Amino acid sequence: MISIGSPRAVKQPSDNSSPQDVLHGILSASREGMLIVDSSMRITAANTPAHEVFGRLGQELVGRRLSEVVRDPYLHEAFRQAVTEARSTDLKVELPTNVEKRSFDVHVAPFQVAGDFQAFGVFYDITQLERLERVRQEFLSNISHELRTPLTSILAYVETLEDSAIDDPDNNRRFLAVIRRNAERMHGLIADIAELSQIESGNVSLDIRELRLSALVDEIFAALSSKAANRNVRLVNDVPADGHVRADLMRLEQMITNLVDNAIKFNRPAGTVTVAAVSGSDKDLVSVTDTGEGIMADNLNRIFERFYRIDRGRTRDVGGTGLGLAIVKHLARLHGGEVSVSSVLGQGTAFTIELPRN
Repeated sequence: MISIGSPRAVKQPSDNSSPQDVLHGILSASREGMLIVDSSMRITAANTPAHEVFGRLGQELVGRRLSEVVRDPYLHEAFRQAVTEARSTDLKVELPTNVEKRSFDVHVAPFQVAGDFQAFGVFYDITQLERLERVRQEFLSNISHELRTPLTSILAYVETLEDSAIDDPDNNRRFLAVIRRNAERMHGLIADIAELSQIESGNVSLDIRELRLSALVDEIFAALSSKAANRNVRLVNDVPADGHVRADLMRLEQMITNLVDNAIKFNRPAGTVTVAAVSGSDKDLVSVTDTGEGIMADNLNRIFERFYRIDRGRTRDVGGTGLGLAIVKHLARLHGGEVSVSSVLGQGTAFTIELPRN
């Protein structure tokens, strides 16, 4: 029996290498989990990745029955068919490990040792691939939904105009305004997708320099003042007049604008949005706080995900692409910092951007 309990250098083959030496080298060189099971369904060899998957609490695998280690009936049947019928099998299984449930593509094949069949199982970990596939499917589903909604509205109003409404002076300009608004929404969504893709791919460079934060916040407030007035929200610049941060001007403006814009949209009437800053020896903290309804704890963990919506109905009413917070997260990390959120139901929400000073 062979137990490959820890990685080591693979032996170079020589003229007098034994079959066990060759097997040892194959097992120890592989990144995939490998098990060998004999005709009595006992494990006769296992490498390090297999111990990481199946060796709970550091238990030795060699010498144990397969049923003591793995409880998946389809996997048992695959190994049984290999040792009793000399049949190869490919299957997919989900197995609990010491950390989490993981997915594997498994290939089980028979081979002979001294006239007896044994089964060689290779476990290809596809957990990460499946996660990426779920993210891809969710992204496609979300973007289809986000584009379909304004596109449906555009088509409906175009058809109405074509059916003689274009000659109706009381409504034709209103219909055109709706078409423009939805087209701008689609344009904004596509622009944000392109922006996020560029950031995530590492194709964005930063020009880090010392910036006077209070003046930048005043400019952002001036640009958003009309939107704040329409929603009866007061904007408060609580940044010290002499406060400075180290950041890329355009990207910092983008982050704060996204956060302030969200704070206005999801605030309550006569509410307040406050931007403040605290400087430390090694980092600066820039916060955007609103007096809205707050966010439930279950939603806080997902708030920075692309297209994640707490209330889709309300989001449609106030607009937005659903990518603003994801962009803020990636831009903060691009600066070597982070963004965090805290919230109290009924009192409001605070987003904090952490910017390193070095």
